Amino acid sequence: MDTVFVKSILDQAAKLGALSVRFTGGEPLLRDDFRELYLHSRRLGMKVLLFTNARLLDAGLADLFARIPPLEQIQITLYGITKESCSAVTRDPLAYKETMRGIELLRERNIPFIVKGALMPQNAADKPAIEAFALDIPWQNGRKPSFSSAFDLRSRRDFEKRNALIRHIRATPEEVVRLLREQADEKYFLEMQQFCAKFMGASGEKLFSCGAGKEGGCVDAYGMLQPCLLLRDPTLVYDLKKGSLLDGVRDFFPMLQELKAANAEYLKRCARCFINGLCEQCPARSWSENGTLDTPVEYLCDIAHATARFLGLIGEKENAWEVSNPSARIAKLQQTTYAEWAAEQGVANQNIK
Repeated sequence: MDTVFVKSILDQAAKLGALSVRFTGGEPLLRDDFRELYLHSRRLGMKVLLFTNARLLDAGLADLFARIPPLEQIQITLYGITKESCSAVTRDPLAYKETMRGIELLRERNIPFIVKGALMPQNAADKPAIEAFALDIPWQNGRKPSFSSAFDLRSRRDFEKRNALIRHIRATPEEVVRLLREQADEKYFLEMQQFCAKFMGASGEKLFSCGAGKEGGCVDAYGMLQPCLLLRDPTLVYDLKKGSLLDGVRDFFPMLQELKAANAEYLKRCARCFINGLCEQCPARSWSENGTLDTPVEYLCDIAHATARFLGLIGEKENAWEVSNPSARIAKLQQTTYAEWAAEQGVANQNIK
């Protein structure tokens, strides 16, 4: 997309009442026209949320953020907290120095930002150090950074070696639970009690039970409007070069809510599974992993079941879609105290008030 086309999309979004825009990638600062697009968004009255690795943050851009604030915290992904680990992930010896320089430019100008991480075998040992680093960031408010580890496959089918690499570096279900166990304080447990009470329950044959296409939209680098960032099925994206943002949101997106699953295995398992709130299974990830919208993603299913066992919702050998009394399982979790749960799951009892 050229600058004029992106500006036209931003104009259309503002007319439809959009209050914020997120620039993400890849790395959005690779665009030569980023400053122009940023200023255009702010002149339209929109808040700007920037996802970046901070390597291309220079003094001029930091000065711009100080003079005309984005009004949202910049989110910076750290790929390592040492030169060695960061270089091992990015394959660039300059990555660590450039990232830290970008962060320091924001600090010097008191521009709000937070950090998050992407854990891989090359930098997994950095997690405690990244958490300690985050504690020194005032806008983090003492919160631990979030970490990605269950990475999505590429939707394109043009280079299978890349997907093989992703499968190699993404966390196993056991590793995901280990990360949960490390941060499972009382706050986490209370939040999960609330989450399970609100979001657990079988979704049935309806494919889209999320907010895709209802709470906004995503535009890729080629001007295709997607109902969510991950969904790249060519039949479910709208070409903004041939129509307007209004047409895509008003006329195209609503049909997504009518789509139903046809895959027999999906209907047997996913449609009847009461822990779907814990599962990342969705049409977008099914498309990414399998090239269809309704094929169960075994990797995500295994993570959801491991998480449900950690919470005490299902037993070691149980499949969640076969549970006959899911409401009783959820009710039991609501009645359990953090101390009881921590003792049962072997979690270090911490932060009890």
